[in-house]
Amino acid sequence: MAKAYWIARIDVSDLESYKTHYVAHNGAVFHKFGAKFLVRGGQFEAREGSSRSRNVVLEFKDYETALACYNSPEYQALVKVRAPFSEGDLVIIEGYDGAQP
Repeated sequence: MAKAYWIARIDVSDLESYKTHYVAHNGAVFHKFGAKFLVRGGQFEAREGSSRSRNVVLEFKDYETALACYNSPEYQALVKVRAPFSEGDLVIIEGYDGAQP
């Protein structure tokens, strides 16, 4: 079964509030759904297209779990909490576990 990922690109307008109200509380939700951070901020260079100031990639055991985490009441409460401090794009995508070149 293929893993799944959240790929998020975020612009944060108030970093201290974002950390206090969102980051400080999202770990419990992500832990509940077995999520693993593969990318959490970090240095990057946008080579093509548009970008945002922060990039995050979370790994989940499967697509259903990734969707369940996002749709959970706990995470939806965090979406509302982070909204005043950030704007972004989030894609939930199934990984590929087929043949490689």
